[in-house]
Amino acid sequence: MKILVSAASRHGSTAEIATGIAEAIRAGLTGDAVVEVLPAVAVSDPASYDAFVLGSAVYLGRWLEDARRLADRIVVQQPRPVWLFSSGPVGDPAKPDEEPAEIGELVTSTHALDHRLFAGRLVRHHLSFGEKAMVMALRVPDGDFRDWDAIAAWGTAIATALNPAGIPANRGRPDRR
Repeated sequence: MKILVSAASRHGSTAEIATGIAEAIRAGLTGDAVVEVLPAVAVSDPASYDAFVLGSAVYLGRWLEDARRLADRIVVQQPRPVWLFSSGPVGDPAKPDEEPAEIGELVTSTHALDHRLFAGRLVRHHLSFGEKAMVMALRVPDGDFRDWDAIAAWGTAIATALNPAGIPANRGRPDRR
């Protein structure tokens, strides 16, 4: 089994979440499964994977274009298990706490088994001038708000689902009764 964990990340925080998820999946899998971590833009052949975990940083309430493009490429593949994640809310409590605008459509089109929204990290000196102006206007706090225990637990749950006895009989297409 070959599993792809991929993300679109503007400043690296979401890519680090993808790596954390992949590590938890690797630790929880049995057998000879391979877990690859690639940026969404670098995925050349989605057909070569048996399962996907795809995520994106969220900016202005939307996924980044590279992740949306990869999701579109996954949709046209044979049905495979898919999990989606988003990152971006910051602060305590994390704001904004809404799902990204297109996530319902992405969950439906990819037949995702789950979507998780993880808090992100904001390091002001990594931002562009426009991004700095926006976070200042919105009074967004700096800091790392990622919950690594929740990220690892979700990766472990994915590994459990992918283990030979746990692979969904419908190969990733949830029962939509």
